[in-house]
Amino acid sequence: MSTLTVPPVPPSHRDDAKQIFGAFKGIGCDAGTIVEILAHRDAEQRSRIEQEYESAYDHELRKRLASELTGHLKKAVLLWMHEPGERDSVILNKALKGTTKDHNAVTEIICSRSPLEIGQLNRAYFKYVGTNLDEHLEEELSGDHQKLLIEFLTTSRYDGPEYNEAVVEKDAKALNRAAKQLSQAGKPFIQVFSESSRAHLCAVSDAYKTMFNETLEKVISAEAKGNFGHALKTIFICAESQPRFYAKALWKAMKGLGTDDTALIRIVVTRAEIDMQYIKAEYLKNHGKTLHDAIHSDTSGHYRAFLLALIGPDN
Repeated sequence: MSTLTVPPVPPSHRDDAKQIFGAFKGIGCDAGTIVEILAHRDAEQRSRIEQEYESAYDHELRKRLASELTGHLKKAVLLWMHEPGERDSVILNKALKGTTKDHNAVTEIICSRSPLEIGQLNRAYFKYVGTNLDEHLEEELSGDHQKLLIEFLTTSRYDGPEYNEAVVEKDAKALNRAAKQLSQAGKPFIQVFSESSRAHLCAVSDAYKTMFNETLEKVISAEAKGNFGHALKTIFICAESQPRFYAKALWKAMKGLGTDDTALIRIVVTRAEIDMQYIKAEYLKNHGKTLHDAIHSDTSGHYRAFLLALIGPDN
């Protein structure tokens, strides 16, 4: 459920483009106007504003935004201007570059996406980057983490609510046998977690607890370490509740001293038009304060205004 507040009768795309062009005039940039317009337009409206801007002023809007804005606001606005599959591709390509990979971003983007979104991502990645995503992962990652992500990307998964109880029981037993060797041999977990629908995986979790008096989530936390463990937990928690996963990720981004602005921007921008309303409810339930208050205390200026506009007001 989107938290975006769009005017009931939004201004014409020509007027929006004209105001944005005016915000770039003179010394400095009127960032407030940029925020006020772009943070209150949905994906289709933003696309039309871009087309109108380029037609009227013979210049790409994103390039102008990149040259006029600075800091975290620039990163957030530029990411916001992409359509979802392209946006995920931008995040992943950047996270896979260089010697220091952003494994959290790679894992989060891939392991939280539905089969439909995975298909969009694979197509967009090839179009944007010029290579297949699974091939890039094979080059840049390693071990069971690499194997799980590639299998998750390339395996066709059913996405409906039905599941086979006999297969559920079989998978629960297979995971129990493999659990004690999970740190050395993760193949059974890779197979079940990459092939299962979310409904099936939730059923396996219930069966596992009934049969072995232990939760599958605790088993993963105890036996699977590092990036591989994080990927398994991401798939598992998102199968049960994506909002719970993202609420915790947002809390981690802002807890303690300092803020992981890269993660904060990534999550707010990618979820604002999908399920942010539910994420906000989970955040309040699990962390005792509103997401609005948390972001307000950890950010400032136009950057703060932009993120708060995307998540919408508290209900």
